[in-house]
Amino acid sequence: MLCTGRGTDAYIRNISISADGANKDLTPIATAVAIAPGTRSYNINLAQINSRLMAVPGVRKSAVRRRPDGNLSVHIEFYHAVAQWTDGTQYFPLSADGTIVNKPSPTRSENTVLFRGDVPDDISEITQAAHNIIADLDYLEWIEQRRWNLHTTGGITVMLPEKNPDTAIAGLIVLDTNHNILSKDLELIDMRDSARILVK
Repeated sequence: MLCTGRGTDAYIRNISISADGANKDLTPIATAVAIAPGTRSYNINLAQINSRLMAVPGVRKSAVRRRPDGNLSVHIEFYHAVAQWTDGTQYFPLSADGTIVNKPSPTRSENTVLFRGDVPDDISEITQAAHNIIADLDYLEWIEQRRWNLHTTGGITVMLPEKNPDTAIAGLIVLDTNHNILSKDLELIDMRDSARILVK
């Protein structure tokens, strides 16, 4: 009877929506589902609903299931921002896998690591390391798809090595603690050679 459109179970009376995190605004999700109560359950296309859900900014994964009673169950996984990315005008949430989420803000969030330009597939380690120098950090830039430049709020460009940039950042913090290097009138600190540090 459900498949032929007869009986109460043939019509959608309830759509349940759940997400992977608390305190999420699910209003855009409900809008994207766009199914009115009373719609025939087997007249809807689940793939089309999923496509609309995946177009909602911040959605990483979505699953829509038709339950045995004819109603719909929707589950959403959101990207979790670990940093921000900027195009020079707007600030976008950035997930640990390097995904720029299309939910821009006109202002930079406080104590947030900021990236510009291209980003690799995994920014979790460099983000964690950069948090240790957040007071002096302007932004990070991915250079030649292989290493990072760290730009300080004082206008210094720090060229980090391709391997173990987190160790280089730790060394930079020690240098600054002992010699106030980030407060000096410098343009460049080149840390790419582990045997020596060049300054300009």
